[in-house]
Amino acid sequence: MRRDSRLSGVLHVLLHMAEQPAPVTSEALARAMGTNPVVIRRIMAGLRDRGYVRSGKGHGGGWTIACDLATVTLRDVYEALGRPELLAMGNRTEAPGCLVEQAVNAALGEAFDEAEALLLRRFGEVSLAALSADFHTRLAELGGSLALETNHAA
Repeated sequence: MRRDSRLSGVLHVLLHMAEQPAPVTSEALARAMGTNPVVIRRIMAGLRDRGYVRSGKGHGGGWTIACDLATVTLRDVYEALGRPELLAMGNRTEAPGCLVEQAVNAALGEAFDEAEALLLRRFGEVSLAALSADFHTRLAELGGSLALETNHAA
């Protein structure tokens, strides 16, 4: 089963955007992420609705950060994406008639709920500013520079 990578992808895009002095087009973001500009626009729409990004049309238009990175958490971004499924595992059936499967579902359901609550709590503790600071530390250690469309390993 393929994992949903939208959260990882949008966090990547947001941090790149935060480093850019000018708006970044959907096309440029799509090239950097190896996807289609339509996918970028679709993902960014939820972020724009929450006020995390702005979009401008026409010449010189594109996407810009519209928030303070210190006030937006991974959980905020996750919720702006529509709360995609966090866990790929689930129960075989949701309302089984078999008592054994009911016992299995109860145990797994409790564990899944606890894991999801822990993950969401951790998402709420990590701001975009913390991710940006980590990136800058890594960049400084390598003595590198940032180029949106060329610094990605294939």
